[in-house]
Amino acid sequence: METKIKISSGTHEPLGLSYQLGAANFAVFSAHAAKATLILYWEGKRIEIAMEGPYIGIWHVAVEGLPKGASYAYRFDDGPPVSDPYAKAYSSLYKWGDFSTPRLPFLCSCEPLPPFDWQEVAKPKIPLENLVIYEMHVRGFTQDPSSRVAHPGTYLGAIEKIPYLKQLGVNAVELMPIFEFDETHMVNVHPKTGKRLVNYWGYSPLSFFLPMSRYASKPERAAEEFKTFVREMHRSGIEVILDVVYNHTPENKDYISSYRGIDRASYYMLDEKGVDRNYTGCGNTFQSNTPVGLRLILDSLRYWTTEMHIDGFRFDLASILTRNPKGKPLADPPILKMIAKDPVLKGVRLIAEPWDAAGLYQVGQFPKWGAWSGWNGSYRDHVRRFIKGTDQEAGPFATALCGSEPSYGPVHTPLSSINFITAHDGFSLCDLVSYQDKHNEENGEKNRDGSNSNDSWNCGVEGETKDPAICGLRERQMRNFLLALFFSQGIPMLLMGDEIGHTRKGNNNPYVQDNEINWFHWDLCAERKKRLEFVSSLIAFRKEHKALHRKEFFTSADIDWHGVLPGKPDWGSRLVAFSLKDPDAPLYVAFHAGYAETEVTLPPGKTWKEIVDTNLPWDRHCLNRPKEGRTLEKTVKLAPYSALVAIAI
Repeated sequence: METKIKISSGTHEPLGLSYQLGAANFAVFSAHAAKATLILYWEGKRIEIAMEGPYIGIWHVAVEGLPKGASYAYRFDDGPPVSDPYAKAYSSLYKWGDFSTPRLPFLCSCEPLPPFDWQEVAKPKIPLENLVIYEMHVRGFTQDPSSRVAHPGTYLGAIEKIPYLKQLGVNAVELMPIFEFDETHMVNVHPKTGKRLVNYWGYSPLSFFLPMSRYASKPERAAEEFKTFVREMHRSGIEVILDVVYNHTPENKDYISSYRGIDRASYYMLDEKGVDRNYTGCGNTFQSNTPVGLRLILDSLRYWTTEMHIDGFRFDLASILTRNPKGKPLADPPILKMIAKDPVLKGVRLIAEPWDAAGLYQVGQFPKWGAWSGWNGSYRDHVRRFIKGTDQEAGPFATALCGSEPSYGPVHTPLSSINFITAHDGFSLCDLVSYQDKHNEENGEKNRDGSNSNDSWNCGVEGETKDPAICGLRERQMRNFLLALFFSQGIPMLLMGDEIGHTRKGNNNPYVQDNEINWFHWDLCAERKKRLEFVSSLIAFRKEHKALHRKEFFTSADIDWHGVLPGKPDWGSRLVAFSLKDPDAPLYVAFHAGYAETEVTLPPGKTWKEIVDTNLPWDRHCLNRPKEGRTLEKTVKLAPYSALVAIAI
């Protein structure tokens, strides 16, 4: 039976595909096209329909009688078919890593998303000061065979590992990009095998509205499976934060999937010669402070907040959001003003990566535009430098431990600082203490990619070694870093795998590595149980002691600084010691980054119980039973590159 459709002019609102009065309404913005065409596909047929417009830049058409299973795309002028920026599902579905099938165009589904039962599970709404973030890659979390889940590398697979996250103690996962992306658009080739490499990380979104279909066990049900993941995380008291990339796409002259074929000048920053401005390091920069770009981003944020129940967003290269169409930084960026005023986004976590690839560095500035926190790159750098033994870093290290008040104090609180030692970008924690130099040859870029400035120290030998002295020093340094992270004011973020000492074999930019370099190795959880318990105990101890997660910066009434003698700090040394004057549980903490043993005198008037000495093995601590710690004498010897925590009873 032949399908008959009826065409009418439709309406310019809302953008995307909507169903109104029994008709499918299509609306898309293109201010510079001379004509726009809707292309419908079903049962092997292809029909082209001229769209009306533009009305305030928007082309539109309505279609009655669309058959079930129909797909659509657009074409502008004589360009190629392209996807709808507002599509809520693709009907072009592929197997992960399949290079054999041409991907373009990505056809959009005409089927509305089915209703989803949230089962009255509410968002956890964890107080900001109690947040402990775990940076996770959905595929990498369970793709390794050791995960033993029913659906490896998927949203459903991650659900099976929620008990692990709860045992670890984190209460928020920050997901690396899950917006739909094309992992096969890469041209990188493995230098030894000759095989093409995939865009494993996914920092090149095709759409700002679609969850990654190849992270679902059934790609056609990606939205449903992602919602299930969010619901079950919420049921377990874990928030879901998305790492969102609104600053660029994978498009170029040879890869036109959507915006470039719709209206390149409206969606991308171009210079006077029509060349893409590149503040991302990826070839193009998306417009965020023009009406069309601003609306698209806001609509996307609202959609993920309302439809997907997302708790927050981490904005990749967020400083680009502060640039005008010519790339100049704005004092009052429209997109940030609109986000701050939007009632739908009220209470949503907003986290900035406060820099971009063109050198705009804005650590500490985003809170002035609203309730923003930010990745604190300064924290990372100073903590790394002090703990590895760099001179003149005692003062900056102490400032970092206290929440980086010089950066955030004028406009906010310690909770503006997202503290991290490592993240997806750069060395893992294990590699930070095992490699002096990056080893990225397998990325297919002749080791030219990735940062050359890592503030790492290999402890004497590059890479793997069986030397017990070096292995012992590396383990001690990892304990020092973890202790600093969870004893700092601000919000801690732990990189997936650092809790079990995962190595990337010195690769500090493994964005194309879909293998054991990036996958979580579940068998190590049993093998390194003591290490895992140390991390979970640190997190639990932090949660129990309010002095470690304050809402305000310290004053002299809250903290005393010490050197080898109480009350006499030496900011030119490699020793930073302090005591927190918590009336319930006073704490003494000392970090010694010197190469020789030193002796410190503890503050008088209290009986101090040792709960952590990082010179001791992973399981030799009393974080979960402080009263059982050994009673310390008046003076204590600190081993080289070690840290001590004591509690007064």
